[in-house]
Amino acid sequence: MRIAFTTRGTDWDAMMDPRFGRTEFFLVFDEKTGVLTHFDNRETGNEAHGAGPKTAQHLFNLNPDILITGNGPGGNAASALEKSGIMVYYGANEMTVREAYEAYKNDELSTV
Repeated sequence: MRIAFTTRGTDWDAMMDPRFGRTEFFLVFDEKTGVLTHFDNRETGNEAHGAGPKTAQHLFNLNPDILITGNGPGGNAASALEKSGIMVYYGANEMTVREAYEAYKNDELSTV
């Protein structure tokens, strides 16, 4: 299972980013290999409109099975994610990536 997180940093102790479209980074954890990688998404922070769909496309390129985020994606991005088959979990505000992963494993996050 490949799990993507919206984050403000690039390691397990980074804080989750509650935003989807303007998240600073995606961290992707491959549970099978134990490898954690990151993608810099800060360029979308300057987008006046369309940050969500652009970020969704970046996420699709990372090929995750699951997305864990804070508030969840907005309308256009949510539609694109729904069609992609990526399972979206939200409610990971004020957590580190490590805490969000534990909350996911303990079934403590909401799903879209």
